[in-house]
Amino acid sequence: MKIDQTNIGIIKHLQDGRKSYKEIAGDLSITENTVRSRVLQMVQEGVLSITGLIDPEKVPGHRMVLVGIKLNTMNLVKKGEEFSRLKGVVSVAVVTGRYDLILTVLLREDFGLLEFYTKEVARIEEVNSAETFVVYKGYNTKVPYIL
Repeated sequence: MKIDQTNIGIIKHLQDGRKSYKEIAGDLSITENTVRSRVLQMVQEGVLSITGLIDPEKVPGHRMVLVGIKLNTMNLVKKGEEFSRLKGVVSVAVVTGRYDLILTVLLREDFGLLEFYTKEVARIEEVNSAETFVVYKGYNTKVPYIL
């Protein structure tokens, strides 16, 4: 799918939160039906996903951490998929540098870092090491609530 300026404009408007297709159409000088059909096409093609996000800093009892994972295998994509299915994992990135994977993890009072490592990460084979980075303050760190 070609992402043109109209699609980019629609996506930018949707990032601001709940906005009606009518409002988006007015701002972009296009019809409401054009907005609706383009959003539907982008969703169907997997370019766009519409989700409700939370700010972990504003939800009591929640904490976001980043986890760097070093693996004993080069099968990084398969391992990334395994990690993406663990409880608390919001996103996984295959990266270059000191780590093979970087995880974004959402923790809460009844599912903390100890539980994440001992009950979730422990199930994954070929993990060489992990390092945790606690997010004290984030900017643009809204995440899907998945626990």
